[in-house]
Amino acid sequence: MTKVLAIEDDADIMLSYRLVFERAGYQFISAADGRAGLRMVHEERPDVVLLDVGLPGMDGWTVLERIRDLTTLPVLMISALGDEADKVRGLRAGADDYVTKPFANNELLARTEALLRRAAQPAAGGSDREETYDDGLVRINRKARTVHVRSAGAEREVVLTAIDFRLLNVLVKHVGAVLSADQLLDQVWDDPGGIGPERVKFAVLRLRRKLGWVAETSPIKAVRGVGYRYDATG
Repeated sequence: MTKVLAIEDDADIMLSYRLVFERAGYQFISAADGRAGLRMVHEERPDVVLLDVGLPGMDGWTVLERIRDLTTLPVLMISALGDEADKVRGLRAGADDYVTKPFANNELLARTEALLRRAAQPAAGGSDREETYDDGLVRINRKARTVHVRSAGAEREVVLTAIDFRLLNVLVKHVGAVLSADQLLDQVWDDPGGIGPERVKFAVLRLRRKLGWVAETSPIKAVRGVGYRYDATG
């Protein structure tokens, strides 16, 4: 059974989450603070995490950072902070989605299910015949879902979230071609709540940073006013 972990300190909100997800057939587990939530991530191995920003003690930003050190599992951040800067911070820090209170329970369920679908989907462009992509800069094993980056004669493994992994795969699948933000949204994301093209910009910035590439020399090129292109020549 798919396991949903909610990290939320408000008991009434937690109860409403439990009712929504258990009625939908999910196993629901919860933690009332960040430290307990991190223990459950490690011990319970949930399939998705609902993470409140305003937690006592260790706040949601810190919890997200620690989760990303441990795993690439999908994280939906939930906050009463609706400012664009807060959403940008969450997405850049590695959240897979960000929803602002108040929201309808059906929206929360739909967004969570979208994250679970994305995590379960095979990498774009992957088939048994094309299990590995390697251009000398990056090596992707689609079956094992691993990514290795080469730099200065050395190779290191990079742990990516499901979204980062799918984004990289879509870009290398269309190497040399410019993909618009809308094309990338269509091929990488699956969000029934609707998201804007600015999500692509933040995801590209995060992906470059994780791979250790700076904008000027990165093989992921921004084409002003059009979109993004993967150039294997760097």
